[in-house]
Amino acid sequence: MKTLSYARLVAAALPLALLGACASTGSAGEDGAEATPSASASREATEAQSRTARIAVTYDGGIKVLDALSLEEVGDIPLDGFNRLNPAGDEQHLMVSTTGGFQVLDLGTWAAAHGDHAHYWTADPVLTDTVYPATEPGHVVVHEGRTALFDDGTGTVSVIDTEHVSHGEVAREEVLPAPHHGVAVELSDDTLVVSEGTEEERSGIRILDADGEEIAASDDCPGVHGEAMAADEAVLIGCEDGAILVHDGEITKVDAPDSYGRIGNQAGSEESPVVLGDYKVDPDAELERPERVSLIDTRTGELTLVDLPSSYTFRSLARGDDGEALVLGTDGSVHVIDPEKGELVDSIEVIDPWEEPLEWQEPRPAILTLDGSVYVTDPANDSIHAVDVETGEVWNSAELGVTPNEIEGVLGEAPEHDAHEGHDHEDEGHDDHEHEEG
Repeated sequence: MKTLSYARLVAAALPLALLGACASTGSAGEDGAEATPSASASREATEAQSRTARIAVTYDGGIKVLDALSLEEVGDIPLDGFNRLNPAGDEQHLMVSTTGGFQVLDLGTWAAAHGDHAHYWTADPVLTDTVYPATEPGHVVVHEGRTALFDDGTGTVSVIDTEHVSHGEVAREEVLPAPHHGVAVELSDDTLVVSEGTEEERSGIRILDADGEEIAASDDCPGVHGEAMAADEAVLIGCEDGAILVHDGEITKVDAPDSYGRIGNQAGSEESPVVLGDYKVDPDAELERPERVSLIDTRTGELTLVDLPSSYTFRSLARGDDGEALVLGTDGSVHVIDPEKGELVDSIEVIDPWEEPLEWQEPRPAILTLDGSVYVTDPANDSIHAVDVETGEVWNSAELGVTPNEIEGVLGEAPEHDAHEGHDHEDEGHDDHEHEEG
């Protein structure tokens, strides 16, 4: 995992420089007609030498947008209420869980294809008018060109084409038997993995085919919560006694070593077959502060517990670019775990020690991995820090002027993924953000 550097930016810009002056305010299509740089970018745009990663941070009253390299503010968007940030999957937009549904936030950075190369653009970030209605917007899961939205209030799953998230068009909709705090993910074969439950109890998962018909199910997952994708399109869903693994159409229960061993928040990487999760053992605790994390190998179904020097929270889990398992501890350090060995290999001091608040909505430090670096919010000092995990260096910091809560980011380039079979993305027009429930 490497620090963003001037040399890296220059290297990224060289292909454009060698191509000569082909810049414009848009990119040309195959017929030579000028195209708008972004479907949501009707504002003035500036061409950049290379991609421009940006970060969004929520606070009480709005969302600040930062340049990921300089940490300078590029936008401040007022928005009342407790707002949550979710990846949209196209590396330009985020989904904001807010009043009325999932509202699309354009961070104002994107790439436009131009023959054998791309042009990179930036503009002012804007909260668009595109809203996917939901009475209680919940989990968002991005996978293989699809973005699945879960409405906890109605049990409705809306699946959209990731590359067209700003269009407001739903490619697939499934209404589950009962509303609940759930999760859904569509796989590359068009099967849909969905949670099963009611407002009172969540009990398992179902797998639906492309027509919405059930093809497999399990009721052996009490307290279903959260989802993570691993290498080879393995899906892991947390339970109060372990987890459920879905792989190649088969459902496997991964048992916890304790009768109550809750895995409610996970961080997966498609570069690694091992999923990082939290691990709690006290069903009666008002607020358990665990000091162990779980690692589940999706190849074998083996669950390993790793001891940490401190406790952590649901916003503490992340994965590095190479699949490293990262945990932001209440001791103020980023703990680096080798997921294959199941060993703690490093601890990097970033912020002062802190204590988890009782209410899950209250600000607490959060971690984000983006474009080769790790970002840690520091609510106690209204600031943010950028960390190079390889060197252990905190290479940049910035004061925000507000108390940060949630954090998410985009790369400013088109993501690479395989299109779903059986879906025409052009014609149709169109993850896992976890939280505790107390």
